[in-house]
Amino acid sequence: MTHPVDPEWPLYEIFVRGRRGLNHVHVGSLHAADDEMAVRNARDVYTRRNEGVSIWAVRADAIAASSPDEKDPFFAPAADKVYRHPTFHRVPDDVPHM
Repeated sequence: MTHPVDPEWPLYEIFVRGRRGLNHVHVGSLHAADDEMAVRNARDVYTRRNEGVSIWAVRADAIAASSPDEKDPFFAPAADKVYRHPTFHRVPDDVPHM
């Protein structure tokens, strides 16, 4: 059953894990009165072809995220940590498949 959307309802971000996937993928957003309605409406909107096995509905106001506008200064410090790069580590000759 589809409900009319109230602009006062919170916004939910929807993630679906597909039948062959290992991780949930962001598929869109929707407004819902509560968590249960968000999951049910997400199922109806984002898994119409029966392609999902799991749905996450997360209130958008509960998500902490970095800003794309600050990507350069935010991620730049990682570049000076050479131990994070694969070329920093020496792989022993007797380790197969590296």
